[in-house]
Amino acid sequence: TVAESLCGRPFGLQFHHKSENLYIANAYKGLMLVGPNGGEATVLVNQVDGAPLHFTNGVDVDQITGQVYFTDSSMNYQRSQHEMVTRTGDSTGRLMRYDPHTNDVTTLQSGITYPNGVSISHDRTHLVVASTGPCKLLRHWMKGPNAGKTEPQDKRGGYWVALHREKNELPFEFGSHLLVVRVGPNGKILEEMRGPKSVRPTEIMERGNGKYYMGSVELPYVGVVTHK
Repeated sequence: TVAESLCGRPFGLQFHHKSENLYIANAYKGLMLVGPNGGEATVLVNQVDGAPLHFTNGVDVDQITGQVYFTDSSMNYQRSQHEMVTRTGDSTGRLMRYDPHTNDVTTLQSGITYPNGVSISHDRTHLVVASTGPCKLLRHWMKGPNAGKTEPQDKRGGYWVALHREKNELPFEFGSHLLVVRVGPNGKILEEMRGPKSVRPTEIMERGNGKYYMGSVELPYVGVVTHK
């Protein structure tokens, strides 16, 4: 954990396709950017409203406006203390927006319990934030009558959500468990994927042709699942 805090730990990754910029949610260093020509990542945001980013986690980009949405899982604990975030019920997480045109950062929602991944909806009306401890998906409206009030997205109108483990599952249990679920716009589970409990994904992305790419904080590689 000492080396991790010095070197940083990249979590969320997302390209802005028009600019070819790659945005990185680095748990220790904050929101970072790598330009289209590669090279070293530069820090864009490491504090918001005077409070340092302790546990930068998820990131997504509005491909039309270029606005960047990201989460800070806790204002009290770092990534190396992630178990304390869950154990204490810490609810100091934040959902924020970075404007690449002005470099301004806006806090959209504070007081969230362990916000993790974030995904912008296909119609760009709302954000979906995974709340890790309570095992909930939160919808934050950006447009419409509920704007300002507080489901990973596929191309079929739903959201793929990776499950590191089921809520009441013991760490060393054997057998199978839920790996990922696809949740529809109304919050109903549409599809499930099960597998051995030794597999604990933290990221899932559907890329067409029946292929699903899964990442995990515990693995040094990306797994590919082919649907037949």
